[in-house]
Amino acid sequence: MIDLEPFLLRALAASLALAVVAAPLGALVIWNRMAYFGETVSQASLIGIALGLFLGIDITAPVILVTLLVAGLLILLSRQKIVPLDAILGLMHHGALALGVILTLGLSGPAVDLMSYLFGDIFAVTGTDLLWIYGGGALVLGILSRLWQPMLRLAVHEELASAEGVPRDMVKAIFIVLLSLTIAIAIKIVGALLVIAFLIVPAVAARPFSATPERMAVLAALIAALSVVLGIALSLNFDVPGGPSIVLFMAVIAGLSVASAALTRRT
Repeated sequence: MIDLEPFLLRALAASLALAVVAAPLGALVIWNRMAYFGETVSQASLIGIALGLFLGIDITAPVILVTLLVAGLLILLSRQKIVPLDAILGLMHHGALALGVILTLGLSGPAVDLMSYLFGDIFAVTGTDLLWIYGGGALVLGILSRLWQPMLRLAVHEELASAEGVPRDMVKAIFIVLLSLTIAIAIKIVGALLVIAFLIVPAVAARPFSATPERMAVLAALIAALSVVLGIALSLNFDVPGGPSIVLFMAVIAGLSVASAALTRRT
């Protein structure tokens, strides 16, 4: 039987809280077809990590700042008509990742464990990290509960929702701020490369069995929580990284879900 050591309790508390926060936000990412957008923003978080390490402060605040700046820049670039948005996303996705790696490894002083920032270190979660996750998570869920219907209406039919009085630009801006905040507080758990998977993969798994958006968000949270427990168990028993183990179980469940839905439709 596994002893619930303090580090394990912190890991469970952080990852389960993140599972609840990420579920409705991930569903909105899918409905808005913004998975690649979120991926680009998450890769840019490495620049914020480098900034935090350079200043010698907790990385969460610099990551939030950088992700917000990158998200704002992407919004501005999406309004130009010369280059398609997917090409802009591809450019910034790889450019931000490359710059973040160079800046992080180029810091003088003690060696930087780049792998922990790329793939997370769930068992290194501190009390301060828990404050960020629970405080930031409560803020995200509170705002989502107030703006759920406007965000959903924009995702379903943007032009119609705007014509009916939904403040499109304001709601979109708030959604991007919430996405950036969630990415920032999730970095410690699953890292820059896997954070967007924590957001969207449970929602993908929930989609075939969800008749309503609310059911999809709840089911995604349950799938994410199950993956957290299974992933941490796998990590402890076989000495493999915790964050990737969690995402692996999410991906397996999502694959089975989509395959099951496809086979059901054929019969």
